[in-house]
Parts: sequence; structure tokens; C-alpha cells
Amino acid sequence: MRPALSIVVPLYNSEETIERLLLELTALPVEGGCELVLVNDGSRDNTAAACERLMKQYSRPIKLVKLARNFGEHNAVMAGLHHARGAHVITMDDDLQNPPSEVLTLLNHARTTGFEVVYSYYEKKQHEGWRNLGSWLTNSVADLLLDKPKGLYLSSFRCMSAFVVTEICRYDGPFAYVDGLILQVTQNIGRVLVAHAPRRSGQSGYTLSRLLKLWLNMFVNFSVIPLHLATMLGFGAAAVGFVFTLAVVAEHYLYKTPLGWGSLMAALLVFSGTQLLVLGMAGEYIGRIYLTVNKRPQFVSREVVENGATLDASH
Repeated sequence: MRPALSIVVPLYNSEETIERLLLELTALPVEGGCELVLVNDGSRDNTAAACERLMKQYSRPIKLVKLARNFGEHNAVMAGLHHARGAHVITMDDDLQNPPSEVLTLLNHARTTGFEVVYSYYEKKQHEGWRNLGSWLTNSVADLLLDKPKGLYLSSFRCMSAFVVTEICRYDGPFAYVDGLILQVTQNIGRVLVAHAPRRSGQSGYTLSRLLKLWLNMFVNFSVIPLHLATMLGFGAAAVGFVFTLAVVAEHYLYKTPLGWGSLMAALLVFSGTQLLVLGMAGEYIGRIYLTVNKRPQFVSREVVENGATLDASH
């Protein structure tokens, strides 16, 4: 029997929050039944052992997907989506900043409006300042690079239809970016206001390096705009170089500068940096093509553990 809802939660060093998270999620009254899909993304603490111990206590179906190493949030979400069977699928973080009770808000909004995807947004985010700045930059960049509805906030707390999940799971490349895949599939997207709570324990695993990797995935895997920018930069550098060349010629006749010095400086200052930038950008595309063609894995599942519970459609 197909559940009405699957909840996918990527876990990373979640030993302190997993008990409260499971307690609240399994208590949700979901009409048509609900399953939980937990993905342990190479946690360095006892997250996996805690999950296996706790999931036996609940009568709601729970799967634990153990990845062989840390693959990153979006790859872990993709691993969970491959195991989700629900008519709707909600993805959420493991830190309880999205109150589990808001799962029903997302699901009910998707059911009543018919949107294929529903994103959450917040009146006030309870993140640290740098994290809020990073989220704002990510969404601003997405406005420029992706075919994103204006004003839509890309949140990891989202609800998708089974159709959208099936389509985005067709992507098997190593550089997963869930929001980019969603926007390639559908524009039938809504949003709903939900609460956002302070982090209850631990520290965010969302570091600056992870944010930079996310931006690279967005830039290189889901847009060719950087290549267009490189072309425009090349034209701009050529124009500036032409102006510098005229200036160098004038300086030579007016101030008798050493022969060749001016032209050499103009070439170094204008063209070297531009060439390195454009080559680096092209190299990033080529490198990712190489890794994709050579089948670098999106994720590797070491083991999938289930608690053996059957679906109860009444809740």
C-alpha cells in the first residue's frame, strides 16, 4: 500500500536531536498513512546506532539509509528520495528548527492548492547572521541563474508530488542540487508561511565550504550563464586592452618610455587575469563533465535498515 506521505530527513551528527525528531514525526496524524526515510550521511557520532535503537520503538514504517561516507546534504536527500514511496514527499533538516508539526501545514497546502511543489518560508529565521546572509546570497544568485519564480525562497523544508520526485530521481550525476532539479521539472510551485525555531543543540553543519560547493553546483551544473559572462568578459577585456594600447603608444611618443615596456605591462595587467578566469571557468565545466562521464557516484548506500512496521492508513 502506498503511503500518502514520505518524510525524508538527511542526518549528519544528529545523535542529540534524533530522539525528539522521531518522537514528534511519528506522532503526526497523517490521513492516508506516513513513512519516514532517514539518511545517515556519514555521521561521525553515534547517529546510526541511535536510529536503529529508536526506530524499533515505533509502529510507523521507518527506513534508515546508511551512506558509505559523507556525500553532502543534497546528495543525501537524493538517496532518500530514491526510497520514498509517498504520494507526497516532504524533505526537512534534522535540527528541529523546522517544527515537525509544520509538516502538516506543508502537506495540507499542497493537497488543497494542487501545487506540484510547495516551499516553506519564514517570517523570521532563527539562524546565525552569516547563515542568513548565505541564504540570501544563494537565493539572489538563483534568481539570476535559474528559471525561478520571482520572490520564491528556496528552502530545504519543501513538499513535492510523487511525479516531481520520480522525475528528479532520473538525474544520476554526482553534483546534485535538488532545487535546480525541481525547477527543471515544474513551475507549478507555491509557498506557505511556517514557523522557524532556534537550534536546540549542536552546531550547524552548513559551513562556508559547503555553501561554496552549493554555489558551484548551481553555477556550473544548472546554468550556462557563467560561460556567457566569460564571453562578455573577454569582449570587455579586449576593449580595455585596445584603450590601454592607445595609451601606451601615446606614452611612448610623449615620454619616451623604454621600448616594449608599456605594451608588456598592458598585456599582463589586462589579459593575464582574464585568461586565467575564463580558463578556470571552462576547466570547471570540463572537470565536471569528466567526473559525470566516468560515473562518479551520486551516493553509495552501505545498508538500508527497516523497522518492519506496516502502514496504518488511518493516521
